[in-house]
Amino acid sequence: MASASSPTLAPTATDVVDNSYLRTLVGYNARRASLSIIEVFMERMAVYGLKVVDFSVLSLVAHNPGITSRQLCSTLGVLPPNLVGLIAALDRRGLIERRPHPSDGRAMGLHLTPAGEDLCGQAEQTAAQLEIDATARLTATERKTLIRLLQKIYD
Repeated sequence: MASASSPTLAPTATDVVDNSYLRTLVGYNARRASLSIIEVFMERMAVYGLKVVDFSVLSLVAHNPGITSRQLCSTLGVLPPNLVGLIAALDRRGLIERRPHPSDGRAMGLHLTPAGEDLCGQAEQTAAQLEIDATARLTATERKTLIRLLQKIYD
């Protein structure tokens, strides 16, 4: 048993974790970066009562008035049954509304309500500031390059 006067032991070689291989993997690095950003994103969006997917839907509706649920599913990679509840929840909150689609009689277009426009504007400003904060160690050029390279992977 160590006494209060015992010196603190220096880390041994077995205390150091070799993650050098993992750090060579795009997926590992993308996931680590994503986790660090998403954690702060969720904290900052909590004041608006938004999760990541809620924010994404509101932003897409804001920038694409009349977008259909099918288009949202395709853009976000979300299954239709999962989107139904999300749209219903945003509708109950008075943030979006459904209107008949002008060219597809079977579809409903989604639009932000005035409350939805206000909330989305505030949330997008918060997200923009988060991006600045999260990428503070990058130059503006590096940030643009990172976004472009990540998009090349999933587009």
